[in-house]
Amino acid sequence: MPKFLIIRFSSIGDIVLTTPVIRCLKKQVEGAAIHFLTKEVFLPVVAANPYIDKIHVLAHSWELMIHELQLEEFDYVIDLHHNLRTLRVKNALGVPHFSFHKLNTRKFIYTNLKWNLMPDIHIVDRYLATVASFSVQNDGMGLDYFIPENEQVQQIDIPAAHHAGYIGVVIGAAHATKKMPVEKLKDLCSRISHPLVLLGGKEDRANGDLIAATDAVKIYNACGKFSLNESADLVKRAKLIITHDTGLMHIAAAFGKPVIAIWGNTVPAFGMYPYYGNRQVWNRRFEINNLWCRPCSKIGYKKCPKGHFRCMNQISTDEILAAVHSFLA
Repeated sequence: MPKFLIIRFSSIGDIVLTTPVIRCLKKQVEGAAIHFLTKEVFLPVVAANPYIDKIHVLAHSWELMIHELQLEEFDYVIDLHHNLRTLRVKNALGVPHFSFHKLNTRKFIYTNLKWNLMPDIHIVDRYLATVASFSVQNDGMGLDYFIPENEQVQQIDIPAAHHAGYIGVVIGAAHATKKMPVEKLKDLCSRISHPLVLLGGKEDRANGDLIAATDAVKIYNACGKFSLNESADLVKRAKLIITHDTGLMHIAAAFGKPVIAIWGNTVPAFGMYPYYGNRQVWNRRFEINNLWCRPCSKIGYKKCPKGHFRCMNQISTDEILAAVHSFLA
C-alpha cells in the first residue's frame, strides 16, 4: 500500500490545478494513500476532496509539521511546488521524490526578453508528468472542486432578482495588473442585460459597490460577503463566469462552467488557462496580443510598471459584451 505526500503550498488556482494528480493517483495506483500538504489558509480548497486521505498544513511551527510528517513514514513525495521549502521537506523525509519542473528560466526569458520558449502544454499535464513512473495517465476528467454541504449558499442569500439565473463576474485578482480598471468593469456590467453577481474578496468590496451602483437591482455585490467555498458555490450556480486570471477562473473550469477569461499582464502561454480535460465547454479569451511589454511578469504587480496599462486598457468591452450576448442567445 504505497503512501504518497503531495505538496502544493499555494495558491487557490494552483492547488485546484493539482486535483487531476490527486484523483488519478488515488484511482489508478492500487491501494494508494494520498496525503496533501498545503498552507493553513488554503485548507478549504482541499478540505472536502474525497481522494485525499489526510491533509497536513504549514501553520505556525515548521519543526512540528516536519515531525508529524516523519511519523507518517511516506513512501514517496510528489512535489508540485518545487521551491526551497519543499526541498527542506524532501530532505527531512528522505524518501524518493518526484518534482514538478517550474520552467522559471523560460518564464524569465519570456517576461524579460519576450521570447516565448514555453511548451504548448497545459500545467495540468506537466503536473501529471511527475507521476508518470507510476503508470498514471490523464483520465480526461478535468479539475475537481468539492464544496462541504455546510458551506453551500442558501437560496435566501441570493437576491430574488437572481433566482432565475445570473452571470458571475469575478472582479478581484491577487495582483492589480491582472484586473480590469473599475471604470471598464462599470461600463461592461452596466451594459450586460442580465442579472450579475460580483465575486471577490473583502478587498474588492469597495470596487464592487462602485460597479453595483450603476444598477442596484441587476448587480449584486457579493465581494467579501461569503467564504471561499461559498463563493465557489456561487460560481457553480452561475450560467456564465466572466473572470480575470484568478483562482475562481480555475474553480469555474472545475465545475465545467462556460468562461470568458480576460488577461492582463499574464498570458495563457504560461499554461494556466481554463482546463476542462476532454469536456467540450464554451469559453472565450480576451487579451491584447503582440503588445511589446506583455507579459511583464509571471505573477503580477501592484501597478503597471510602464504606467500605461495597455494590456487591460486596450481590451474592448464592446467585444466582451458581444461574446456575453452571443452566449446568452
